[in-house]
Amino acid sequence: MLKQSLLYLSQSPTAKRMVTGTPVSRQMARRFVAGDTLDEALAAARALNDAGLSVSLDYLGEAVESREEAEAATDMVIRILEALKRDGLDANVSVKPTQFGLDLDPDFCRRGIEMVLQRARELGDGEGEIFVRLDMESSDYTERTVALVESLWADGFQNTGTVLQSMLRRTPDDVERMIRLGARVRLVKGAYLEPETVAYPDKADTDRMFVEEMERLLDAGKYPAIATHDEAIIDHARRYVWEKGIAKESFEFQMLYGVRRDLQTRLREEGYNVRVYVPFGESWYPYLMRRLAERPANMMFMAGSIAKESGIGGLGRPLAIGGGMVAGALAALAWRRRR
Repeated sequence: MLKQSLLYLSQSPTAKRMVTGTPVSRQMARRFVAGDTLDEALAAARALNDAGLSVSLDYLGEAVESREEAEAATDMVIRILEALKRDGLDANVSVKPTQFGLDLDPDFCRRGIEMVLQRARELGDGEGEIFVRLDMESSDYTERTVALVESLWADGFQNTGTVLQSMLRRTPDDVERMIRLGARVRLVKGAYLEPETVAYPDKADTDRMFVEEMERLLDAGKYPAIATHDEAIIDHARRYVWEKGIAKESFEFQMLYGVRRDLQTRLREEGYNVRVYVPFGESWYPYLMRRLAERPANMMFMAGSIAKESGIGGLGRPLAIGGGMVAGALAALAWRRRR
């Protein structure tokens, strides 16, 4: 219930105004977000590279409402690519199709993504193209995103791949589509609020499907990214590749910036490729709420602070789940909106 409430609030303009208006929220965001600016993101990437970790930079933003916003996002991603080349960083880029205007005009969105992929290709300069991954959003966009990757590959843009979510019932078929295509897949559990008709409601099913799909991707050998902080699944992956004789260099683990740094370091020391997903930018609210939904214990600190600063801490005080309490204001807002 807590996870669903947080995911619901990630889409609420009222909750966004409440949360982004408090200093503690910005402090919490800085745990998961490298900063507001590209320079801050590049500094974080350098530090991670120095520690032996690869990076995927994500300029935060989604569901733009104008072509001007989409064009600005395109320009920023190209700036990121040029900075990665200039600074010699071990990094690639992740982008969201809705940030390029998928909701406005699919053809317009595709042209922007093509511009990014073309620039990434040019910057490779014989040393390998910079990889640009199309992030997956909610299930409303799954088919359009998978089909877009297929279309881009058909037109020669093979420096792109996508993300698949084990919580979605359709994902085994999408895994096979991407394997046939040859595109690289990042496998995640999923962090969006979805109906039971399209997603598994139980975590156990999501975990079970993650393992099955992970094994299929590892067997296919298309350099999959196993994106999880779940140590049981990570241990399963380590055993599986050892038993199957799969080289450590043929896949990578991916983890989020600010989450389980100890595990990132340990896996790298064991010889595994590890890439850290590093988001930056001012549009951090939806990203923060999805991260809190994944790890509700992080609400403990933020909850009381938001309620105290907003002066309405008593509105949702009784909602305590799993030893944690949702901020009174946010809990009350979610309850009222969802009745």
